[in-house]
Amino acid sequence: MSRKQQLLKRHRRNKRTALMMGVLLLVLVGILVAWWLPLLLAVLAWIAHEAWFADHLFYAPNEDYQYRFAADAELLGVRLENGCLLLEQSVDAQATLVLGIKVKSTWLGRFFDPSVELAGDRQTFERGVNGMRYLNLSGLALSGLQLRGRHCRLIGTPRLWAWSHPDYRAQRVMVIAPHADDAELAAFGLYSQAEKPWIVTLTAGEIEAEHYQQMGLDAVEAARIKGRLRAWDSIAVPLWAGVPQAHCVQLGYFCLQLQAMQAAPDLPFASREAQMTDIRPFRQFNPFPLPADSDGLPTWNNLLADLRQVLLMARPEVIVLPHPVLDPHPDHICAQHAVLEALQGLEWQPTVILGYANHLHDNDRWPMGDAGAGIALPPLFDATEELLPCSLRLTLAQQRDKAMALGMMHDLQPLPPFKRRVRRWLQRLLAGRAQSPYGENEFFRKAVRRHELFWRLGKDK
Repeated sequence: MSRKQQLLKRHRRNKRTALMMGVLLLVLVGILVAWWLPLLLAVLAWIAHEAWFADHLFYAPNEDYQYRFAADAELLGVRLENGCLLLEQSVDAQATLVLGIKVKSTWLGRFFDPSVELAGDRQTFERGVNGMRYLNLSGLALSGLQLRGRHCRLIGTPRLWAWSHPDYRAQRVMVIAPHADDAELAAFGLYSQAEKPWIVTLTAGEIEAEHYQQMGLDAVEAARIKGRLRAWDSIAVPLWAGVPQAHCVQLGYFCLQLQAMQAAPDLPFASREAQMTDIRPFRQFNPFPLPADSDGLPTWNNLLADLRQVLLMARPEVIVLPHPVLDPHPDHICAQHAVLEALQGLEWQPTVILGYANHLHDNDRWPMGDAGAGIALPPLFDATEELLPCSLRLTLAQQRDKAMALGMMHDLQPLPPFKRRVRRWLQRLLAGRAQSPYGENEFFRKAVRRHELFWRLGKDK
């Protein structure tokens, strides 16, 4: 069981315990006070829960984020006076800039999302925040930059880090997507501007096809049509960004089976829901044959052979893939493992590998805040690994193009469940949260931002 599943299981257990205690309390109130009062209190408690306590936040907001950055990346002589950021040295305007400072929520910040406003941007944190947080200042003019807390205060002496890096958009970029839409969520802005970009999608993403069962399909038919649609998405949607079809590859392995494949590299693992053991139906749009086309078996060794061929054909200078620490999805972890294993002993090696995180262990809302806002650094509570952030800035036009690409992805098109829509409505009404103008799926809010945030894995070669 993954860490995120363990946290969710513990959260649900605690929630059941709290619910039972609440029911007993309401029964007691009904007996001692009035029969109708428990009904009213139950409705009010449910509304309060949906508006203010329904976030999956598996840590205390008063914990400090714990990042470890290289000492030579820190700039000295940085201070904050009357909300104005003051520096004693100049900074490269193209650098990735991160400001660490303690953020303390006001009492209103327990009911409305606390945020820091800076030069037309707003970066948001957890309600009730009271700890060290990290703002992304990339692309902003720092001299005299005004920082203003909204439902929070900035406390203590700030620390500023700066990292210069090559313009990866000017290089050959390959984005590894465990599922169709992962490349767009994490790196549409990067690959849409890159020289000779490639998109390689590992799985068909055929499971969890309940939306298609509502059309009258049985579970197997629904999984198969969902897989076909997402396989088509992985080839067709990058065309919106100018990526030629010849540079888009769908490997067609089955969703949530990569971990089992890795554990037994020679054995095939069938789809969990589509009753398929052959991956070739999901490869019909590929522009060229691949090694696993010969037998269609969903094995780890076939996956490695496919990746090696594509890597040698594309010869990417920059590979973009899920971060092994920040992104806990099992397919994402295995995607990273597969690429690194495929690169072992290969005659072509990339210059740099960039990691991304489309999912987190302990915060389902990150990036917090509204669509179009900046992306502050995610929660991290383990400083054992030195991290090197790389922030790419997106114009409003590029953000809109990214939103349109996400809108073409079939997995983001169905309406959220009714309960979730009611929750979002209550949060807009009572907690001041804005809906994304691009769509109802949470990824339209989380992914369409003025930054795309990556992490350099190792040093540039």
